[in-house]
Amino acid sequence: MEQQEMNKILEKAEVLIEALPYIQKFNRKIIVVKYGGSAMSNEELQRNVIKDVTLLKLVGFKPIIVHGGGKEISRWVGKVGKEARFVGGLRVTDDETMEIAEMVLNKVNKNLVRMVSELGVRAVGVSGKDGGLLQCDKKYFEGEDIGYVGEITHVDPKVLYDLLEKDFLPIVAPIGLDDHFQTYNINADDAACAIAKAVGADKLVFLTDIEGLYKDINDKASFISRLTASQAEKLIEDGFIGGGMLPKLHNCTEAIREGVGRVHILDGRIAHCLLLEIFTNQGIGTAIIADDDGIGTHVGI
Repeated sequence: MEQQEMNKILEKAEVLIEALPYIQKFNRKIIVVKYGGSAMSNEELQRNVIKDVTLLKLVGFKPIIVHGGGKEISRWVGKVGKEARFVGGLRVTDDETMEIAEMVLNKVNKNLVRMVSELGVRAVGVSGKDGGLLQCDKKYFEGEDIGYVGEITHVDPKVLYDLLEKDFLPIVAPIGLDDHFQTYNINADDAACAIAKAVGADKLVFLTDIEGLYKDINDKASFISRLTASQAEKLIEDGFIGGGMLPKLHNCTEAIREGVGRVHILDGRIAHCLLLEIFTNQGIGTAIIADDDGIGTHVGI
């Protein structure tokens, strides 16, 4: 065997060895992956994400996928001649839009189940309506009625625990019920955050359309690879964070305060971003950690 070929084989071995401490640390630990954005609309990226999550499952993690469907919902709303309307980043949801959203989310859900199953892992798709998983009240935006948009009031994780115990990979669509069994559309970030807190996840990962967190979005040198919950709250307080990242970062810090081990914001458009963040010494996204978290060599640990 030529030396060059041998070096390539040794490089592969080094990658596997680098992953070993992370595999040991997170064996049998729950990781919640919020899956949305552009990574959902590109078939190749979609397959890469599913491969990553499936690999996590096969090496001993207990992943739960919580998915959105925003762009696909808007596409179907347009097909019936309606215009998608948002207030404060939340979809205004009338009766017809709620029906479309539930239909699309269920379609997305079962497609993800199929993709995981093709890779030899047993997956089960559920919505927040199943087993009383996501209970909610009607949400208002600054006093404005925005229709059937839900604010989560309680998470009953029993159905998820049962699936994990039976070695299934749960895939959750963010739809919930109120006390009168009315169906509500729930923001997928909110659903992932609430589920991560309820199951005591070691990790909560947001796959987004941005590389991670910047102190100044226009300055690539201001990228933040790691910060504590208090530092994140200070950035919000000082006005450095705005737009769609603001509610996402609120969710991240809230999750940390309520017991989630670490929260990661990753660019879902980068192939295998999940594996690169969790199994390599450098990582590629932003990690939010507890204030008393020890300083490690890598954001993944």
